[in-house]
Amino acid sequence: MLVKKALTGLLLGTLLFSGCARQATYVKPTDVQSNEAVSLGIDDADIEKAVVEAVQSMLKNPYLMKNDGKQYVVAISTVINDTMQRFDTDLLTKKIRIELLQNGKGKFITTTAVRAGGPEDAMSYQARQLRNSKEFNQKTVAAEGQMIAPDYSLSGKVIQRDTKIGSGDKRVDYSFQLTMTDIKTGLAFWEGETKVSKVGSNDSTSW
Repeated sequence: MLVKKALTGLLLGTLLFSGCARQATYVKPTDVQSNEAVSLGIDDADIEKAVVEAVQSMLKNPYLMKNDGKQYVVAISTVINDTMQRFDTDLLTKKIRIELLQNGKGKFITTTAVRAGGPEDAMSYQARQLRNSKEFNQKTVAAEGQMIAPDYSLSGKVIQRDTKIGSGDKRVDYSFQLTMTDIKTGLAFWEGETKVSKVGSNDSTSW
């Protein structure tokens, strides 16, 4: 009987707590022009700002946007995360790829067969293992010499610096540094940097 009463009380308490708890709701993405930071850490608005500034700068670069009627293949190289938080740099590079593909006037396309650390899509190579297999129509298997080598390599680094500014506050500065390199010559045809600075309490964490 005591156990039954205890379980009943626990159930009622849980229901009461659930009823008082705030329900999850959808929110609009943070406006990148807003001065209202979500946190001291890197959030979606910061990534969006870095992407917008980088792509706009690329599309104004005369070397990248030369009027030669050609389409250039971009490979994703290493983007180093030198911050105090677990930040997936693919969030940054993927958005840049999408923006270049949609707004680059057909000038850029990304390869998933070549990437620093290994191909993004291993199927490009695995499908070629079907050559000479009697189970597959060889006319439908990719022939040798069909892959397109990249023309450019996109690399970069995300840096964090914390500074105490008195009055119990601190300033956190992030630098999104990106480079587009001509693979044939090894020359950096474009480089860009976006800075994001936030101020908050020393008690706040940036990760």
